[in-house]
Amino acid sequence: MAHTRSAKKRLRQAEKRRLRNRATKSALKTLIRRLREAIAAGEAEQAWTALKRVESALDKAAKRGILHRNTAARKKSRLKRHYLTAFASTKGEVNSVTE
Repeated sequence: MAHTRSAKKRLRQAEKRRLRNRATKSALKTLIRRLREAIAAGEAEQAWTALKRVESALDKAAKRGILHRNTAARKKSRLKRHYLTAFASTKGEVNSVTE
């Protein structure tokens, strides 16, 4: 247990940050799950909207230091590839959505 005032303050700050980071990561996982569900259901428009939300949330998490920037980039890349392979059969629809 911390003894000095500064060490006690550091513990309080670390706990606040831990809870904030945990909430952000949980929200990210929920957004990713919704994206995967939309892709599995074959809903291209809904999946595209979900993909944009996930990409934005990943960028924000990386900017705030919750995720490493390369981790965020890797996740974005894999999710986008998952979306594009799922809707590759509807070429015209995918191209109109991505442009």
